[in-house]
Amino acid sequence: MKVILTKDVKAQGKAGQIINVSDGYARNFLFPKGLAIEADAKAMNEIKNKEASEKHKIEVETNAAKATAEKLASVQVKIKCQSGGDGRLYGSVTTKDIAEELKKQHGIEIDKRKIQMDAIKSYGSYTADVKLYSGIVGKVNILVCE
Repeated sequence: MKVILTKDVKAQGKAGQIINVSDGYARNFLFPKGLAIEADAKAMNEIKNKEASEKHKIEVETNAAKATAEKLASVQVKIKCQSGGDGRLYGSVTTKDIAEELKKQHGIEIDKRKIQMDAIKSYGSYTADVKLYSGIVGKVNILVCE
């Protein structure tokens, strides 16, 4: 009997897989515990639709990440800071500062945890990587000035 697993079953497979098991195992163990459903036409159609929607969702998110990466490449974030006599900043420029200024100056909203950079402790021009999606990394230009 063909069944579709609704949860991971040890030594059988993972959730969403279609497996072939004996009738007794399916009727007496898998179905009563809610671990599987029968693989009829309706269930198979639902799985195909779910896979198609997941594929579409990934495609939409990838396109959005690529568009954001293109926007980031063309902008420069200016951050104004105070410094001591030797030109070193009081404190440092953090990813939180960059995310806030990026939203304020250019309207691009990015999570601060996705920005990867070293600590900025002096004036100058810097570049930080922004991990937008799996395999898609954008670059943001940062100008730290008085």
